[in-house]
Amino acid sequence: MLQLSERDQAMLAGNFGRGAARAMQIVARTAHVMSAPNLIDIRSAHIDGCLYHGQASLDFVELFVEAGAKVAVPTTLNVGSLDLIHPELYHGDRAVQSAAQRLMQAHLLLGCESSFTCAPYQLKNRPARGEQIAWAESNAIVFANSVLGARTSRYGDFLDLAAAITGRAPYAGLHVEENRAGRIVLRVADFADRTSRDIYFAALGLLVGKIAGAVVPVIIGLPADTNEDELKALGAAAASSGAVALFHAVGITPEAPTLDAALQGQAPLKTVDVTLGDLDEVRQTLNTGREGDELVAVALGTPHFSLAEFRRLAKILDAYEGAPKSDFYVNTSRFILWELGELGLARAFEERGIQIVVDTCTYITPVMKKLSGLVMTNSGKWASYAPANIGVTVAYGSMDECVRSAFAGKVRFNG
Repeated sequence: MLQLSERDQAMLAGNFGRGAARAMQIVARTAHVMSAPNLIDIRSAHIDGCLYHGQASLDFVELFVEAGAKVAVPTTLNVGSLDLIHPELYHGDRAVQSAAQRLMQAHLLLGCESSFTCAPYQLKNRPARGEQIAWAESNAIVFANSVLGARTSRYGDFLDLAAAITGRAPYAGLHVEENRAGRIVLRVADFADRTSRDIYFAALGLLVGKIAGAVVPVIIGLPADTNEDELKALGAAAASSGAVALFHAVGITPEAPTLDAALQGQAPLKTVDVTLGDLDEVRQTLNTGREGDELVAVALGTPHFSLAEFRRLAKILDAYEGAPKSDFYVNTSRFILWELGELGLARAFEERGIQIVVDTCTYITPVMKKLSGLVMTNSGKWASYAPANIGVTVAYGSMDECVRSAFAGKVRFNG
């Protein structure tokens, strides 16, 4: 039976205002459904609900605004439906644009940070290992749990905001130590020397999601020098093809110094061997583009590009002259755009014909000039969602192949 603290009960009774009472009703009811014994304090929240999905999403947030509610913990915002810094990029319905902007601004009135990024882990302040948080957005959840070792369950729209307003969350799911134990082991063939290494992390993530579903997987065999951006690509893809909210990579992620530690001393439910052929097959299932096919655009940055990825892109661009023949978009956060500006790189990308998109993402809203035809990406998440969301077809390649293809105006695979 759920045990509420005196403060929880006071909040539920309306002693902290009408908005906080409504938020506590949502949190407490969810905790009851999850069979949580009690609620816990959270240190931060990340809100997914500022992406406009219709009037209900706006009504929900404005209810709290009208009630005078404020978030109780530092709270970042996921992408919205608009790039507020470059509003001219939006090519959709004007009524939707107005409502989407109103929704984004409503969250700011609640005291949320104007981050508008799916990668809050790239901001200055990010959770420490063991820190209890309430994050939404699938790739943010899996990164926080897996790479940072922070603790969050899969929070969705509405519950995430209620947790932020109350500062409380159900003590259940991945907040609980024993629920973080790995249950499936995947032994991966070495792909450290593959020329399209970034694509292999995304392909592996898609395969992990299909195999694991919502079970915590443990991965053996990742390259010893695996970096955060590669883990980001793996996690985002796994959360797209399955419901993975936490994975362990032995010798790489903080809760998996050994296989036994990742499994918390238990025997795995099963062990699966993953070959390079398996990863190549996954890559081909997402790729509808063939060598020489005409491209309308390249779209990178799903999840949002990091500063390190921009530096890698700049290095690749050095090998090419002029501007790309295809439209070229890179999604990132305002914070990373500010860092690029400080380094003088934002203008350099603009001069090369690269359109940087912030606050949103090209696979979820009509910001690209051409919304039909073949678009190339190196993101497993973008390749999975864009065809249904915006109606394009997808060529799937590495970052190097994406740049090469953009300057050719046609699909160009290495080798």
